[in-house]
Amino acid sequence: MIYNQDFHKVEDFVELFNREFSDCNTRLQAGADEPFYQAPVDHKPAIIFSTQDYFSSALHECAHWCIAGEKRRQMDDYGYWYAADGRTPKQQQEFFRVEQKPQALEWAFALASNLPFRLSLDNLNNPSGDGKAFREQVFSALNDYFEHGFPPRATRMIQMLCRYYRQGHPIQIPDISTCSI
Repeated sequence: MIYNQDFHKVEDFVELFNREFSDCNTRLQAGADEPFYQAPVDHKPAIIFSTQDYFSSALHECAHWCIAGEKRRQMDDYGYWYAADGRTPKQQQEFFRVEQKPQALEWAFALASNLPFRLSLDNLNNPSGDGKAFREQVFSALNDYFEHGFPPRATRMIQMLCRYYRQGHPIQIPDISTCSI
C-alpha cells in the first residue's frame, strides 16, 4: 500500500495509541514544532510529542517510548543525548549507534501500518556517515526483533496497527531494498 493521506491520518493514530495505551500513563500528541518526550509530572501523564502532522514522526517517537525502560521514561526526552542537524562525523556515528533499534521498530510499525519506511539520517545540513551501512545495521536490528521478539509495548503497538491498517494480518520481515534512504 502507498501512503494515503485520507487513510493514514495522524489524528487516527493518536486516537488509537491513546486508547490502546491508556493504562501506561502516557499520551501521544501530534502537531509539535519538534519531537519531544515530556516525562510525567505530579501524576499527570507523560506526553509523546510528534512533529507537525507527520505520521512517520509519530511512529518514530512511539518507537523510542517502546524501548525506553521505566527509569528513562521518568526523564524528559528519556535523558538521551541529542545534537541537532549539523553534527560532526563523530556525533553522527553516535546517532547511528543509538538510533538502530528505534528505527528498526519504526520500520516494523510502518509495516504494520502498510506504509513504506524511509531511514532517517537526521543530519541534512551536514551529511556524514554511511547511510547504506546504517540501513544494514537497522535491518539487522529488525531481523533480531523478528527472531527474538519485540519489546512488550512494541508488540502491542504492532498488533494495534495490524488490526487497524492490515485487517489483522501480521507483518513479515521485509526485504532490505524496501527501505529507502
